[in-house]
Amino acid sequence: MPSKLFSPISMRGLTLSNRVVVAPMCQYSAKDGDAQDWHLMHLGQLCAGGPGLVIAEATGVSAAGRITPQCLGLYSDGNEAAIQRVIDFCQRHGTGQIGVQLAHAGRKASTGAPSSGRQAIGPDEADGWQTVAPSAVPYDKDWNVPRALDDAGLAEVKGQFVAAAERAARAGYALAELHAAHGYLLHQFLSPIANQRNDGYGGDLDGRMRFPLEVFAAVRAVWPSERPLGVRVSATDWVDGGWTVEETVVFAQALKAMDCDFIDVSSGGMDPRQEIPLGPGYQVHLAEQVGQASGMPAMAVGMITNGRQAEAIVAQGQADMVALARGMLFDPHWTWRAAEELGVEIPYPPQYARSRPSA
Repeated sequence: MPSKLFSPISMRGLTLSNRVVVAPMCQYSAKDGDAQDWHLMHLGQLCAGGPGLVIAEATGVSAAGRITPQCLGLYSDGNEAAIQRVIDFCQRHGTGQIGVQLAHAGRKASTGAPSSGRQAIGPDEADGWQTVAPSAVPYDKDWNVPRALDDAGLAEVKGQFVAAAERAARAGYALAELHAAHGYLLHQFLSPIANQRNDGYGGDLDGRMRFPLEVFAAVRAVWPSERPLGVRVSATDWVDGGWTVEETVVFAQALKAMDCDFIDVSSGGMDPRQEIPLGPGYQVHLAEQVGQASGMPAMAVGMITNGRQAEAIVAQGQADMVALARGMLFDPHWTWRAAEELGVEIPYPPQYARSRPSA
């Protein structure tokens, strides 16, 4: 029986050669938001390793929207030129497509990289800045207290997403997704844990969805019509009183009505009290529920570790694509190994063709 994992999938004018996706993974290696040689090497080897799509790491739509001072950005001409060099390289030498994740970290911004302990950097410290959020509620007791966004602040952030999307399109990204997961700004508006507003951008579900949907609509209006645009969501906060999968379904249905092309389903990241039941494919059921209820192609992620597991997820209709993160860091040629496991022939870069076991 032909492999479903290694069958093509089309969204708008883009066709992916297979359903294997490299999930966005921060590298904490940028300088003033600019991609460096590390990104050329990192994304280049991933694009050459056989997946249908590689999504570059969370990319800040403003300097203040970065998670750390070392995160990628798309808010300056220098950022745009630096990442265009990487994209051009990946398109010349890779066998798959490359996309971008546009993000604003909100109250989880202005922190150190994980290698330095991921501690909050105060706005008065070197490399620190004032964080913003729906409400003046910090992520944790030792984190910065964010400034609640007023109407002018909301308009500014929306404009930053639009400008970053325009830069991403000019730079040549084939696909984009908005980061509304893992406790970052758009997710903060969705979750009642972080959103304690009493205006039109808070309160009930419609109010909490309002700003993320406005941002999506504004980006959709400038993103090229032939290129897919999707959203990454945390389907649940895994905390009582937080964002739920039922609310995620409503949000996804609203996105679908606004011409969203796919939904990338993860979970958690909103609150350190979360209790996540980790295990193989522990988020796949969330992707299945959200994808089927919304009618959008869904991407599943989380402890998907081998080709047969990935094949089963797609073949059984639980998700349309599978995304891997840490597994790809450990083995950038995971896709080749999965194809061999499933008895499928896929293209190799000619420089590496003699490494194919059947060669």
